[in-house]
Amino acid sequence: MKNLLEQTDAVLFDLDGSLVDSMWIWYDIDVDYLGRFGLQVPKDLHREIEGMGFIQTATYFKTRFGIPDSVEEIGRTWNEMAWDRYQHQVPLKPGAAEFLEMCRQRGIRMGIATSNSRELAEHIVAVHGLQAYFSCILTAHDVGKGKPAPDIYLEAARCLGVPSARCLVFEDVEAGIRAGLAAGMKVCAVEDACSMDQEVVKRRLADGYIRDYRELIG
Repeated sequence: MKNLLEQTDAVLFDLDGSLVDSMWIWYDIDVDYLGRFGLQVPKDLHREIEGMGFIQTATYFKTRFGIPDSVEEIGRTWNEMAWDRYQHQVPLKPGAAEFLEMCRQRGIRMGIATSNSRELAEHIVAVHGLQAYFSCILTAHDVGKGKPAPDIYLEAARCLGVPSARCLVFEDVEAGIRAGLAAGMKVCAVEDACSMDQEVVKRRLADGYIRDYRELIG
């Protein structure tokens, strides 16, 4: 596993489920939000929206469920619903803090490439005091396409000034893994309770698989 860091000049993190243990809150938010309109969460919802950007997802909700609010209003409501949860209930993934510090000491550049909103991404980074680690924070909205399109990872590499072949991506779901691979990067899959049904395909696609970031620390 440690050889994933060989010939690596930049590390790029997906956020939810990869750097922070937060995927579970979105199921709760979907239940609460759709419940306001007398709707239940369909079984296929999370697979359908996997990899979509924040605005794409809001647009999908408005169209599929006939939500009367504007896309912008939907996004604002989700931000408000998620804010306190991220503040008080979402920890870093196991070993993430130690791994970030090791990368900093080695001079490895770091960035975030997330499908979440910029407001929440910057809030999460601030809550955990991680601002000094990241030279680049990108959202799917910044590039116009969600994962599995490689656009967000290609733009992150450009932002950091590092060739794709020398970037290592951490992702917790299949769509994100495929995005990193399509960008010509090495990809390490991160175990997450909300994507355990994808474990076999994640292991097959990715260059490595971890349960704890300390597995990558000597």
